[in-house]
Amino acid sequence: MPGYIITNAEVFDAEAYGEYGALAPAVIKRYGGEFLAQGGATEIMEGSWQPHRIVVIRFDSVEDAKAMYNSADYQAAKAKREGAADFNMIVVEGL
Repeated sequence: MPGYIITNAEVFDAEAYGEYGALAPAVIKRYGGEFLAQGGATEIMEGSWQPHRIVVIRFDSVEDAKAMYNSADYQAAKAKREGAADFNMIVVEGL
């Protein structure tokens, strides 16, 4: 079953976040990740959620998504965005 990482990112420092953005996509792709949505326009359909930058990434499995997140390469990329953005991130099992 596929696994999806869904992220809501609030970026405070675009320059520092750009360092993360230069590294993370290659790591994500190395683990089979495919970007399905990346910061496009959003529209509230229900509720009071105020999303910022939404990213949806598909992996072949939840295990692959977790392996990517826990990899040394991703953790190094993640360190580049510390203080530049707040992330809320989940992994969800797909159908």
